[in-house]
Amino acid sequence: MKTNLKLISLLLIITWASTNLSAQDWPQFLGPERNCISPQKNLLRSWPESGPEVLWKVPVGIGYGGPIVKDGKIYILDRDDKVGDIMRCFELNSGEELWKFAYDAPGSFPFPGSRSIPILDGDYVYSCGAIGDLYCIDINTHQPVWHKNVWKDFGGGNLPTWAITQNPLVYGDMLITAAQTSSTGVVAYDKLTGEVKWTTESKGATGYASPELVTIAGEKQIVMVSAGTGDNGRVYGIDPNTGNILWEYANFQCRIPSTGVMDIGNDKVFVTGGYNAGSAMLKIVKNVDGSYQVNELYTTPDFGVHTLPPVLYDGYFYGQYSTNERRDGLVCMSLDGEIKWATKRSPQFNKGSLILADGLMLATDGFKTLYLLDPNPDEFKVISSAEMLNQGGVDNSNGMTNFGGPTQNWAPMALAEGKLLIRDQGTMYCLKVAE
Repeated sequence: MKTNLKLISLLLIITWASTNLSAQDWPQFLGPERNCISPQKNLLRSWPESGPEVLWKVPVGIGYGGPIVKDGKIYILDRDDKVGDIMRCFELNSGEELWKFAYDAPGSFPFPGSRSIPILDGDYVYSCGAIGDLYCIDINTHQPVWHKNVWKDFGGGNLPTWAITQNPLVYGDMLITAAQTSSTGVVAYDKLTGEVKWTTESKGATGYASPELVTIAGEKQIVMVSAGTGDNGRVYGIDPNTGNILWEYANFQCRIPSTGVMDIGNDKVFVTGGYNAGSAMLKIVKNVDGSYQVNELYTTPDFGVHTLPPVLYDGYFYGQYSTNERRDGLVCMSLDGEIKWATKRSPQFNKGSLILADGLMLATDGFKTLYLLDPNPDEFKVISSAEMLNQGGVDNSNGMTNFGGPTQNWAPMALAEGKLLIRDQGTMYCLKVAE
């Protein structure tokens, strides 16, 4: 009996350890729940002046695409505009490149290079390249299982100004992404075969936001932000099983959306954007007859992120509000829309990345500096900071790209197994940030 109890205890410990390790993966855009929040514990509470220890670094092509991590392996969709896209896989502990799969997809555009984040599900990694190539790659054979083009397959003509920027979403047996051509909005594929399961109608001009999963009235919905027409964007909810559009909000003042919605809970959806779009809090109500009603709880011009969504922690949003028109820096706003503080240009935060973990916040400022912050609605509190990223590597040959400045370190970070992955325009770094 004692032997059996010991065996059961050992199995429980092994199961807990395996679950705990798995919980620290970063398998998709913005982490396990696509909300910039990590379950990582034991974060270092301070850094030396030089910053966290650099465990290793590897060269990458220019761009804005970030990594994902699962089971001790890193996946990143790299790019060479003259040749095409390259799915690369690295060993997390050493930085050794384990394999890569490259395909022809030449093309140039303002802000060149990579721009999307893969997603890993089971034995497959999925990614959408800048020209629209959607690949399912077997991580064991390193070969493609299926390949589609989310732009050309649905009648897309010339590429959008900033090319295709899609971070695919897995829901059940489907891979969901957005085409945003003149005929087609969101597309669901069978994740194992690439067969199209459903599509939605077009909701206007092409944007750069990805579909996100939310819960409304206890049921899952896909919510998409579209560029719409004129100066008004569109936010709409989709039945993930059929592709039927359930509701629509047409008062989002964003002509170029880059950020998907956030599920706030209690049937609330938060949407934010750059170009003076500000933010809106929506309450989606399911009526007795099965229809939906959209209630606009508030809008505000004083909180609006440009590329990556804010973090929601303990009832407060933290986001980087530096767009073409404003330089509000890192901003804290309550759930009801009250601005608590903004760093403005001291220090300046511009399109960097945020991760919440262990009650602390890791933040890149979009330039060179990595911060360890105490997320506090009363004041901006820096615990440690260090210059960890380099300037340069940006292709300024295009006037529009040059408008983004000489340092464009805007890629999202990833946190797994106590290691933080960050990148600039030429190198990906692995930093030790936890015990």
